[in-house]
This record gives sequence, C-alpha cells and structure tokens, in this order.
Amino acid sequence: MIILMAWRNIWRNKMRSIIVMMSIAIGLFAGMAVLSLYKGMMKSRIATVVNAEIGHIQIHDTDFKKDYEPRFFIKNANTVLHEIQKIPEIKAIALRSITTGMLITPTGSAGVKINGIIPAQENGVSQLKLKIKKGKGFSEKKKNEVFIGKKLADKMKLKPGSKLVLTFTDTAGEIVSGAFRIAAIYQSDNAPLDERNVYVKIADLNELLGLTDQFHEIAIIIQDDKYLASVKKKLQQHLPQYQVDSWIDISPEMDLMVKTTDQYSYIIIVIIMIALAFGIINTMLMAILERTREIGMMIALGTSRIRVFMLILFETFFLTAAGTPIGIFLAWGIISYFNKRGLDLSGMGKEMMSSFGFNTLVYPEFPGEKLFGILVIVVSTAIISCLFPAARALKLKPADALRR
Repeated sequence: MIILMAWRNIWRNKMRSIIVMMSIAIGLFAGMAVLSLYKGMMKSRIATVVNAEIGHIQIHDTDFKKDYEPRFFIKNANTVLHEIQKIPEIKAIALRSITTGMLITPTGSAGVKINGIIPAQENGVSQLKLKIKKGKGFSEKKKNEVFIGKKLADKMKLKPGSKLVLTFTDTAGEIVSGAFRIAAIYQSDNAPLDERNVYVKIADLNELLGLTDQFHEIAIIIQDDKYLASVKKKLQQHLPQYQVDSWIDISPEMDLMVKTTDQYSYIIIVIIMIALAFGIINTMLMAILERTREIGMMIALGTSRIRVFMLILFETFFLTAAGTPIGIFLAWGIISYFNKRGLDLSGMGKEMMSSFGFNTLVYPEFPGEKLFGILVIVVSTAIISCLFPAARALKLKPADALRR
C-alpha cells in the first residue's frame, strides 16, 4: 500500500518530478563523464609512456643508471639477446647506446641525452618515425645525422640541414665531440622530453664513445600489458646480473598519477552529488509543505510515523530509480560517440597539456568497472537527501497540520 501510494504521489506534480529525475540523470551523467575523461586521459598517457617513451621493460647494466657513464655497457650481449628471444610474449626490442652531453650551436648550448639507435628497431618500439614534423628519416648512406625535438629546435633556432656539435665523454673518460647535421625535427606528446632527447645512429655514437657492437639499453615492448609482471620476472630470473625495470619502476610518478586521479575523480563525483542532494531536499520539502494537511490527516487516522517516513523514502527512491537509467544511457551514448571520434581538448591549452605529457585528443572510455560504485553513491545521496524532509514530516502535529 505504501509503495503504491508513493508511486502515485510522485506523479501528482509531473513537471516537478520530471525536473528532479532529469537533475539526477544529469548529475549521474556528469559524474560518469568525469570518470570516463580521466580514464581516457590516463590510458592515453600510459600508452604514450609505454609505446613512445620508455617501453614496457628496459634492461641495463646495474651501474649504468647511476651516472649514465658510457663504460657501463651491457656485457655478453649475445647471451642477453638470446634469453630475450626465448620469451614469446615479447613483441619488439630496440638496442640503444646512451650518454649525456652538450649540444652546441652558434646560437647557444643545451644539456641533452644522446640516444644512439638502430632506426628500424626504434620505429617498432618508440614510433620515432611517426613523430617527424620536418625533414626526413635517417639515410643509410650518410653519417652523423641527428633528430632533435621541436621544442629544442625552436629554442636553439634550428631547422633540418642545420649543423650542431655534440660533446660528451667516451668510455675512457675523455671529452670527445662530433659534428652532426639535423636530418629531422620530431614532436611527441611530451614537450619536456623533446627538449632533452636527441637521436643519432648507434654506429655514429659508438664510434665516438669507443664502443664496437656494444650498447647500454634494451627497450622491450610486450604483446599485452597483462604479461608485464610475468615477463619482468622471467627476465630477472634469466638475467640476474642486469637491472631489469618495468615502466612503473622507471616512471613511478606516472603510476602515482593514475592512482591519485582515481581518488580525485571520486571526490568530484561526491561534490556533484552534494549539489544534487540540495535539489532533492528542496523538492521533497516543497512536496511535504504542499501536503501538510494530508500528512496530518494520515497521522490523525492512525498511520504510524514510521509508515510516513517509508512513504517519503519510497518517493525519493522512485525518483532516483527513474532518473538513474536515463543518466547511465545518456552517459553511455555520448561517451561511446567521443570514444570513437575523440575529444579535442586543445582549447584548454595545447602547450600546457604537452608540458605534462598529455595528448590533446582524448578518447573517453565508459567506466563500466566503476558503475556499481557510482550507483552506490547516487542511491546513498538520495537516501540521505530524504532524511531531512522526512524528519520535518515526522515532527508534524496532526491538530496543527489540519488547521492549515
């Protein structure tokens, strides 16, 4: 009886009930939109870190990353590569010689990380060729070519064909220099990395370092993210004398960002729900004030106050239950649309987003795994919101209510 009465009551003022339902739907949509946007941004950032910057896993000599000294190259390289090839989950690898030094031009100088690469391998791991904005790829016939980032090129006023000098120390600790010509200018989603990293062919760098076929780093891409822990464990078991790091070890701030973003997104949802709660409270109070005489009559005729409370609770529940699926389907439809087409956030500031390593084109993803948690928050908000109006109704005295 109470349930049927509650259902009829919400349709006594259809316009007000529809407004409340749409408010709940829009609030739920806003919360899910925030979660989907954060999820898309984090997934895009992780993909950039893995597929364009670090790789899933890197292998180094145990002393190399302390000071990036060229003398700490990977020894017994053939044995290491043989062990890597035995793991079927590994998709691609890239060998790199790495050192730090100075980039010098007539317009100034800058500290850089110099990456000696095998172009074909690097394109399969960090997609370097796809990042080229000006110029062409490395030529097999030409020596001492270099790729530099767009931010560094703008800072140093360089263009394809410009000459520069790279100065660094070799494996013996002697200072060496080499003249290079810019083959291409590249641009990634991470402007700070573009400013610090330059790429040359591994043979050209090794010649200056005093190395032959050695290298300092092996970057690895695996078939699927789910294999990360198992592949890392296998490599650590087979290559105990080397340092094996996953992208989470190398970039812990990225992992922390993902975790804190999840927490902040829920905080934003709670803020949205608090705003929604005031709307529900206001609506239910209006409904009770309009029905003061009716509620007083019910109590006078013997209806228990707990049944009056349940009546208001069910009215709020029905309004929430009607608005929730509308919000979910609205969110699912709009998020699915932008998931396919992408959401351009360049208006927020392309340079600002690039400085944090984010792509301005984001593909939001429906947060299906968090749907239950969102529903719990929405239902809890509705129940809490009805407590104050219900308490107001329970305080009514039948005699006073009937005089109104």
